[in-house]
Parts: sequence; C-alpha cells; structure tokens
Amino acid sequence: MAKAEASVEELVGMIEQGELQLPEMQRQYVWRAPRVRDLLDSLYRGYPSGAILVWETDEEIEVRSFAVKQKRSPYASRKLLLDGQQRLTSLSAVIRGEQVEVRNRKKPIDMLFNLEHPDELTFVTEVNEEEDDGEDGDEDDEDADASVDEIQQRLDRMTFVVATKKLQGLPHWVKVSEVFSTDEDAPFLERASIEKISDPRYRRYSNRLAKVRAIRDYVYRIDVLERGLKYEEVTEIFVRVNSLGAKLRSSDLALAQITAKWPKSLKEFTKFQDKIQKTGFDLDLGIHLKNLVIFATGQSRFRTIGNVRIERLKKAWKDCQKGMEFAVNFLRSNMGVDSPTLLASPFLILAIAAYGDQYNYRLGAKQAEQLRFWALLANAKGRYSRGASETILDQDIAAIRKGATPSALVDRLRQQVGRLETTADELENRNQRSALFKTMFLAFRELGAKDWETRIGISLKHVGQQHRLEFHHIFPQAVLRGHYPPKEINDIANLAFISAETNKAISAKQPKIYFKGYTATPASRKSFAAQGIPTTASLLEIKDYHKFLAARRDEIARIINAFLGV
Repeated sequence: MAKAEASVEELVGMIEQGELQLPEMQRQYVWRAPRVRDLLDSLYRGYPSGAILVWETDEEIEVRSFAVKQKRSPYASRKLLLDGQQRLTSLSAVIRGEQVEVRNRKKPIDMLFNLEHPDELTFVTEVNEEEDDGEDGDEDDEDADASVDEIQQRLDRMTFVVATKKLQGLPHWVKVSEVFSTDEDAPFLERASIEKISDPRYRRYSNRLAKVRAIRDYVYRIDVLERGLKYEEVTEIFVRVNSLGAKLRSSDLALAQITAKWPKSLKEFTKFQDKIQKTGFDLDLGIHLKNLVIFATGQSRFRTIGNVRIERLKKAWKDCQKGMEFAVNFLRSNMGVDSPTLLASPFLILAIAAYGDQYNYRLGAKQAEQLRFWALLANAKGRYSRGASETILDQDIAAIRKGATPSALVDRLRQQVGRLETTADELENRNQRSALFKTMFLAFRELGAKDWETRIGISLKHVGQQHRLEFHHIFPQAVLRGHYPPKEINDIANLAFISAETNKAISAKQPKIYFKGYTATPASRKSFAAQGIPTTASLLEIKDYHKFLAARRDEIARIINAFLGV
C-alpha cells in the first residue's frame, strides 16, 4: 500500500474535476451540520483528522455521485474514495459555497466563524444552534432552562457554529463560505466597523481570517491501495476498515458486500426507494436492505448477507419489493398510517411485509382486521422500539413463516408488555418521542380532531406553511417555566395538534385566556373533546397544572383504548 499526501484544497479540486469518485459500495452523504462544525474547528486548530483511503484502478467499477457537483471525469484511470467521503464532501461544500444534494434534495451547509472567539479552547455542550423548527410556537427549544443571554454567552465562546439568522446579524460572526470565496479582509473588517489599522481588532481579525483560509492548506495523509487488487478484495478491506470503531452502520457494510457480488444493484435499490418515498414513506435505504435480507435468509441480521449467492439475492429483491408495497399500502389504507413518522419503529413495516408474503397477499376480511388490530397495538406499545428489537423482529418473522395468526402475534405482544390496555399511569412522564404519542395522533384524527381556527382536520399532509401541523403546549412553556420541571412541561398530556398559524396566534397565552375564544360553541368544544382536552375552568390555573395533566391522561387513555378496540 502506497502513501501520499494532499492538501484539502487539492482534494476538493480532485472532487470538482471528477478525478476522485465514489464506488457504489459507499453510503450516501449523511453528516449533519454539527459534525461539519466540529471538523472545521479541528482543522482550524491543526488537530489530527484521520487519513484518506483511496483505490487507484483501471477496472470499470460502478460509481455513485458525490453530494456536491462534479465535472465529467476525463481520466482513463480512477481514484475511488473508500474512506473520507463525509469529511471531503463537507469541506468541498463549505469551501466552494455549494449545496449538498442527497436523494434530489438540496441544502446548504451554512457555517459561521466567530471573529471574537476566545484564544483558549473552550468546551461547550448542549447548545441549541439550529433554527427553530416550528414544532412549537410557544418558545420551544432544547435550552428550555437557559435564558437567551446565557445561550448567547455560550455561543460566543465557540469558534464555529451552525448558522442562524440571529447570529448572522452580528458583525463579529462571518459566513465561512464567504471567507473562502475571497482573500480580501476588507468586507469583513468594514462590517465590524473597523476603519483604521490602529484599531486593536484589525490585526487579530486579519490573522484569524487567514487561519480560516489556511484550512485549505491542511494536509491529509492518503493510503493508496494498489491497482492489482480485485473489487471483491477491496470491498473486504472497506468493510474491515469501516468496522473498526463502528464508523459505518451494519446496513452500510452490508451494502458494500452486496454491491461487490451484484454490480449496479445500488441503482435498483435507490430506484425502488424513491418509488416508495413518493407514497409518503421516506425510508432509509437500510430498511429496504433489511427487508431484502429477511426475504433472502428468513431473519433480519445483516451478518449473514456475505454468504448469500447472487441468484438468491436477486430473487429475494424481486419478492421483497412486493412485500414492501403490500405493507405500505396496508399501513396507509387499513391503518391510517400515512407517514413513517407515525410508527414507533419502521420494523413494523417489515413484519407486515413478511405476513403478506406468507399468505401470497390474499387475506380474508377477518384476517385483515385482525392484522390491523395487532399492528396498531404493536405500534402503540412500541413492540420494536424496546430493547433487543432485532431479536424480537426475528422471533415474529419466524412465527409468521410458521403460520402464526394475528391472534398469536397479539399473545406474543401481551407476553412482552403485559396488559394491552393503555392506562393513565402509562402516559405519565411520556414525551413526544413516545410510541403512545404517535397513537394519540391517530386516535385524535379518527375522532375528527380539527384545527381550532381553520376547522381543517389534523393531518401531516397539509399544503401551505400556515397549515403545517405542529404540536402545541396547551400550557405554554413560557407560562410553566420556573413553576414545573421540563419533564412535566413536555409531558404528552400537555400537547395538542394544531396548525402553525394557530400555534403562532396563541403564542404564550395562558389556557384560561385563549380557551375562551375556542370553546364558545358546541362545535368548537367538540374539537377540544376530540383531543381529550379538559376545559373545566378549575383545571386551567397554573397552580392546578398537575390536576389538569391527570384529567387529560384519563381522557387520552380512554380515547386510545377506544381507537385500538381493547
């Protein structure tokens, strides 16, 4: 194995010119903005950042696109990037000021540099840098217990941050991509109101801007695999390298093994993935691969995929597509689950797919109703979102392949969770990530829950920003903060589903004030009843918040049990 070196600027240029390409064994770009922030900070300080692994080959190897633009490769031979994709794609996007594209979705990687960062290295954790995602209009953020001033002080101790509109308006925060786009300091100094060289900030800011641009000169060590290696051996190297330190998920490693024996299969996988995505089920490719493994081996673990012959893989892929289509259609049409966000775990899709296949997609009326009953219960109880989820899935798959009825699957669920009914106690201390929160939405929607202003039924599919569904704190966080701990404030018994516009209109008003405008008529009170929201005046005072939660939990449990039919 040869050794080489290249600067970040040289590597970015190789990507842009098409000299450096990705073999199809590589996963797609997955880094989130905070990872890019941390990479920039490390390079800015000259810290070690790992090596790059490349394979030079003359073989005709199927490749996949980088998430950033590349020119058509004029090179007869290829340099295939085996390790370093996430780092180099991120740097290419930031330095070139381009968006990254993943599955036809484009997004920028906007980073800000703090010209006033402390000289010493500061460790800052749990800072919410992301823009408000609109889930809650009443000042919802991850730093619920911190004041605005405290959050700003913590940000000011950082060197790089993910861009926000608020920070972009401050003169000492500059866009990293703009720093790379010019060697002139004047635009940034003028923005900071620095007019003279005698200004003590002049030299400090100029030195720091130069240090940012010096990231382009950061040198990576490159390990180059020899040309004589075969693709199968390179795949094995890729799997072993990426297994050390668990940098890749098992599905990514399985994809490498599959594409090694089945060239161009990635195109087939992503084509079907896009087809299912258009139905509203935007599933990770790993779920489709796990479905393939189930149909090929009868179990869900990826560890056996390397031993499966290509003929068996191709037949299993053809069969598992039918299973996935059945499962998605059953979820949407029979269960009202029109988005994977309403599932406690996507593993439920795989179990339904296996069930459909077992009966050749011909179910009797009673059988279909029993399957719906089990699937809704399994989703509500988080059947596959508890510990050892793959083991539980494999047990269910094995039972289904042996002819287990939905009633038998319900018995297996009862053994896992005990009672099938939902109790008020079971709802206590649950938040929006709970499986019951997703079932709560399904139950409210079936009861005809509507937005309190537009009277449009709640749905995840609404068109228009103002109609986008959000979860709303009935007692706004700003009202409860200081009186109750965050865990109680974010209890699902304090959450309701309304539109973004209604959420914004309510803002931080107390329920005893804004309820009056929404419960004046029987029809409007029905909208509250559909979400199990008590409107009794004695429960709407801040001091009576615990009583309100208890009353609402009773109502939610009643509604969920009626919806599930237990």
